[in-house]
Amino acid sequence: MLLNFDELRKNPKTTYLMQEYDRLARLATEAEETARADASLQELAREEVVALEAQKQELVARLKEITAEDAEDKEDPRRLVIEIRAGAGGDEASLFACALAEMYERYSASKGWQFKRLDASLNQIGGYKEASFEIEGAGAYQALKYEMGVHRIQRVPATEKSGRVHTSTASVAVLPVFAHAEVVVQEADLEVDFSRSGGAGGQNVNKVETAVRIFHKPSGIMVRCTSERSQLKNREKGMQILRAKLAERQREAESAEYAADRKAQIGTGDRSEKIRTYNVLQDRITDHRIKQSWHNIERIMAGELDPIVKALTKTES
Repeated sequence: MLLNFDELRKNPKTTYLMQEYDRLARLATEAEETARADASLQELAREEVVALEAQKQELVARLKEITAEDAEDKEDPRRLVIEIRAGAGGDEASLFACALAEMYERYSASKGWQFKRLDASLNQIGGYKEASFEIEGAGAYQALKYEMGVHRIQRVPATEKSGRVHTSTASVAVLPVFAHAEVVVQEADLEVDFSRSGGAGGQNVNKVETAVRIFHKPSGIMVRCTSERSQLKNREKGMQILRAKLAERQREAESAEYAADRKAQIGTGDRSEKIRTYNVLQDRITDHRIKQSWHNIERIMAGELDPIVKALTKTES
């Protein structure tokens, strides 16, 4: 594996290793110059060069490991943030957003992935106006990246007395979180606020200001994290998500398609912008991208997403 030392010097994870590598290289050069200038010190200087070269090779081996880890992480990130927002349909849309979140949580449990709620905004009936979750595990992003887009449900709400079918939507955004996102964030560009977390979690969650809101002024991106029990951990996790969002925006900007890509991913939440329809009366889920349908909505909403994931994966390959 060929290493790009210039890039490694810029990588926050390998900067300190490259500083040590450069220091050893300077010492080796000085020892070689000493050997040439003073014959009496040649043997001692050459022994020092050998020892320094051995140390440099140890550093090179570690740099190769980190480079390989970075490459693997970029190919298949183990962590992702999934954001769900209620779209058209009022309270029904918020309940559908909640049902989607529960579906992803159950699917994650079946795969052995970690699933954690980062933040959520609830309405009066307990549905999600918007919510974000962190999922971590091998293969998680590769499976769930197909979920991004607008999901539509058609059903008769429990509160509907006339039996009329309602159509509502929820949008899903899937954001990979790379372990070594190479994005520099200046402290001067941040506004960081702390507040009390709401919801379940005991006295600590409700009485101590552990919730963190981070606003990145240059980009206008706001991240909120309430999942941990300490300010420090919530701030650290919030910064990871902010870097992931900035890295994603940077990649999209480089292709000059940020606005179009973002709209393609989450749309406006309108009923006409859909990737998948959940028709409860007909007990059928249809993915409009591949024009394929599955029955037994109850089982799929309980977390059995594999048939859909496999069909989408097969189509992509």
